Amino acid sequence: MAIRHFLSLMTLVLLTVGAPAGAGQGSLRLDPLFQALRATTDAAYAESVEEHIWDLWLDNPNAETIRVMRAGVLSFNSDDYVAALAAFDAVVALDPTYAEGWNKRASAHYMLGHHRAAAEDLRRALSLEPRHFGALTELGLVYLAVDQPAAALRAFEAALAINPHLDKVRQQADVIRRTKVGVAL
Repeated sequence: MAIRHFLSLMTLVLLTVGAPAGAGQGSLRLDPLFQALRATTDAAYAESVEEHIWDLWLDNPNAETIRVMRAGVLSFNSDDYVAALAAFDAVVALDPTYAEGWNKRASAHYMLGHHRAAAEDLRRALSLEPRHFGALTELGLVYLAVDQPAAALRAFEAALAINPHLDKVRQQADVIRRTKVGVAL
Protein backbone atom coordinates (compact mmCIF):
# COMPACT_ATOMS: atom_id res chain seq x y z
CA MET A 1 0.00 0.00 0.00
CA ALA A 2 2.86 2.43 0.76
CA ILE A 3 4.26 1.84 -2.74
CA ARG A 4 0.90 2.72 -4.28
CA HIS A 5 0.80 6.01 -2.36
CA PHE A 6 4.41 6.79 -3.28
CA LEU A 7 3.63 6.21 -6.95
CA SER A 8 0.49 8.31 -6.64
CA LEU A 9 2.47 11.19 -5.11
CA MET A 10 5.13 10.89 -7.79
CA THR A 11 2.40 11.09 -10.44
CA LEU A 12 1.09 14.26 -8.79
CA VAL A 13 4.59 15.73 -8.67
CA LEU A 14 5.15 14.94 -12.34
CA LEU A 15 1.83 16.57 -13.20
CA THR A 16 2.95 19.73 -11.44
CA VAL A 17 6.38 19.91 -13.12
CA GLY A 18 5.08 21.09 -16.48
CA ALA A 19 2.67 23.62 -15.00
CA PRO A 20 3.52 27.29 -15.15
CA ALA A 21 6.00 28.55 -12.57
CA GLY A 22 5.09 31.34 -10.25
CA ALA A 23 4.84 32.27 -6.64
CA GLY A 24 2.79 29.17 -5.88
CA GLN A 25 -0.63 30.50 -4.98
CA GLY A 26 -3.33 30.07 -7.56
CA SER A 27 -1.01 27.85 -9.53
CA LEU A 28 -2.33 24.95 -11.54
CA ARG A 29 0.44 22.97 -9.87
CA LEU A 30 -1.51 23.05 -6.62
CA ASP A 31 -4.92 21.86 -7.82
CA PRO A 32 -4.15 18.12 -7.99
CA LEU A 33 -2.35 18.29 -4.66
CA PHE A 34 -5.35 19.82 -2.90
CA GLN A 35 -7.60 17.20 -4.48
CA ALA A 36 -5.32 14.43 -3.24
CA LEU A 37 -5.13 15.97 0.22
CA ARG A 38 -8.92 15.97 0.59
CA ALA A 39 -9.34 12.50 -0.91
CA THR A 40 -6.77 10.47 1.00
CA THR A 41 -7.29 8.77 4.32
CA ASP A 42 -3.63 7.74 4.59
CA ALA A 43 -1.88 10.03 7.10
CA ALA A 44 1.64 9.48 5.74
CA TYR A 45 0.53 10.18 2.19
CA ALA A 46 -1.35 13.30 3.34
CA GLU A 47 1.80 14.52 5.07
CA SER A 48 3.81 14.09 1.87
CA VAL A 49 1.21 15.97 -0.16
CA GLU A 50 1.06 18.73 2.44
CA GLU A 51 4.86 19.11 2.34
CA HIS A 52 4.74 19.47 -1.43
CA ILE A 53 2.07 22.16 -1.12
CA TRP A 54 4.25 24.07 1.33
CA ASP A 55 7.21 23.76 -1.06
CA LEU A 56 5.14 25.31 -3.84
CA TRP A 57 3.88 28.07 -1.55
CA LEU A 58 7.46 28.93 -0.62
CA ASP A 59 8.51 29.01 -4.27
CA ASN A 60 9.04 32.39 -5.89
CA PRO A 61 10.51 33.23 -9.30
CA ASN A 62 12.69 36.01 -7.84
CA ALA A 63 16.01 34.86 -6.35
CA GLU A 64 16.28 37.94 -4.13
CA THR A 65 12.83 37.31 -2.69
CA ILE A 66 13.83 33.72 -1.89
CA ARG A 67 17.10 34.89 -0.29
CA VAL A 68 15.33 37.40 1.96
CA MET A 69 12.58 34.87 2.77
CA ARG A 70 15.20 32.33 3.88
CA ALA A 71 16.87 34.94 6.08
CA GLY A 72 13.51 35.73 7.64
CA VAL A 73 12.75 32.07 8.28
CA LEU A 74 16.18 31.59 9.89
CA SER A 75 15.56 34.58 12.16
CA PHE A 76 12.07 33.34 12.98
CA ASN A 77 13.34 29.85 13.79
CA SER A 78 15.96 31.46 16.07
CA ASP A 79 13.17 33.30 17.92
CA ASP A 80 14.44 36.66 16.62
CA TYR A 81 11.00 37.90 15.64
CA VAL A 82 12.06 41.51 15.17
CA ALA A 83 14.66 40.53 12.56
CA ALA A 84 12.20 38.10 11.01
CA LEU A 85 9.59 40.84 10.73
CA ALA A 86 12.10 43.15 9.03
CA ALA A 87 12.96 40.42 6.53
CA PHE A 88 9.31 39.60 5.83
CA ASP A 89 8.58 43.33 5.43
CA ALA A 90 11.22 43.30 2.69
CA VAL A 91 9.72 40.15 1.14
CA VAL A 92 6.25 41.68 0.77
CA ALA A 93 7.80 44.89 -0.57
CA LEU A 94 9.70 42.86 -3.18
CA ASP A 95 6.61 40.87 -4.17
CA PRO A 96 3.23 42.01 -2.83
CA THR A 97 1.56 39.12 -4.74
CA TYR A 98 3.50 36.48 -2.79
CA ALA A 99 0.99 34.94 -0.37
CA GLU A 100 3.63 33.16 1.68
CA GLY A 101 5.43 36.44 2.31
CA TRP A 102 2.27 37.83 3.91
CA ASN A 103 1.72 34.59 5.82
CA LYS A 104 5.24 34.59 7.24
CA ARG A 105 5.02 38.28 8.13
CA ALA A 106 1.77 37.55 9.96
CA SER A 107 3.55 34.85 11.96
CA ALA A 108 6.21 37.33 13.07
CA HIS A 109 3.54 39.89 14.00
CA TYR A 110 1.67 37.21 15.96
CA MET A 111 4.77 36.20 17.90
CA LEU A 112 5.40 39.87 18.73
CA GLY A 113 1.82 40.24 19.99
CA HIS A 114 0.74 42.44 17.07
CA HIS A 115 -2.59 40.68 16.63
CA ARG A 116 -4.32 43.27 14.45
CA ALA A 117 -1.35 43.42 12.04
CA ALA A 118 -1.19 39.62 11.98
CA ALA A 119 -4.89 39.38 11.10
CA GLU A 120 -4.50 41.98 8.33
CA ASP A 121 -1.54 40.11 6.82
CA LEU A 122 -3.38 36.79 7.04
CA ARG A 123 -6.37 38.27 5.24
CA ARG A 124 -4.00 39.52 2.53
CA ALA A 125 -2.41 36.06 2.23
CA LEU A 126 -5.87 34.49 1.98
CA SER A 127 -6.96 36.96 -0.68
CA LEU A 128 -4.00 35.74 -2.76
CA GLU A 129 -4.35 32.03 -1.86
CA PRO A 130 -7.78 31.22 -0.39
CA ARG A 131 -6.74 27.58 0.15
CA HIS A 132 -3.90 28.53 2.51
CA PHE A 133 -4.80 26.25 5.41
CA GLY A 134 -1.75 27.51 7.33
CA ALA A 135 -2.99 31.10 7.17
CA LEU A 136 -6.48 30.00 8.18
CA THR A 137 -5.06 28.09 11.13
CA GLU A 138 -3.02 31.06 12.26
CA LEU A 139 -6.02 33.35 11.82
CA GLY A 140 -7.84 31.05 14.24
CA LEU A 141 -4.99 31.43 16.71
CA VAL A 142 -5.10 35.21 16.37
CA TYR A 143 -8.85 35.15 17.07
CA LEU A 144 -8.24 33.01 20.14
CA ALA A 145 -5.59 35.47 21.34
CA VAL A 146 -8.11 38.32 21.17
CA ASP A 147 -10.87 36.23 22.78
CA GLN A 148 -13.05 35.68 19.73
CA PRO A 149 -13.68 31.92 19.91
CA ALA A 150 -16.55 31.91 17.39
CA ALA A 151 -14.34 33.53 14.74
CA ALA A 152 -11.50 31.18 15.68
CA LEU A 153 -13.77 28.18 15.22
CA ARG A 154 -14.86 29.42 11.78
CA ALA A 155 -11.21 29.83 10.74
CA PHE A 156 -10.28 26.37 12.04
CA GLU A 157 -13.25 24.77 10.29
CA ALA A 158 -12.29 26.50 7.03
CA ALA A 159 -8.74 25.14 7.37
CA LEU A 160 -10.07 21.64 8.02
CA ALA A 161 -12.35 21.81 4.99
CA ILE A 162 -9.24 22.33 2.86
CA ASN A 163 -6.93 20.00 4.77
CA PRO A 164 -8.80 17.46 6.89
CA HIS A 165 -5.50 16.06 8.21
CA LEU A 166 -4.75 18.93 10.60
CA ASP A 167 -5.20 16.93 13.79
CA LYS A 168 -4.11 19.70 16.20
CA VAL A 169 -6.49 22.14 14.50
CA ARG A 170 -9.31 19.61 14.83
CA GLN A 171 -8.49 19.19 18.53
CA GLN A 172 -8.50 22.97 19.05
CA ALA A 173 -11.85 23.28 17.27
CA ASP A 174 -13.25 20.50 19.49
CA VAL A 175 -12.02 22.34 22.61
CA ILE A 176 -13.81 25.50 21.49
CA ARG A 177 -17.00 23.55 20.81
CA ARG A 178 -16.86 21.85 24.24
CA THR A 179 -16.06 25.13 26.01
CA LYS A 180 -18.90 26.97 24.35
CA VAL A 181 -21.64 24.36 24.84
CA GLY A 182 -24.92 26.18 25.05
CA VAL A 183 -23.45 29.42 23.71
CA ALA A 184 -24.45 30.42 20.20
CA LEU A 185 -21.42 30.40 17.98
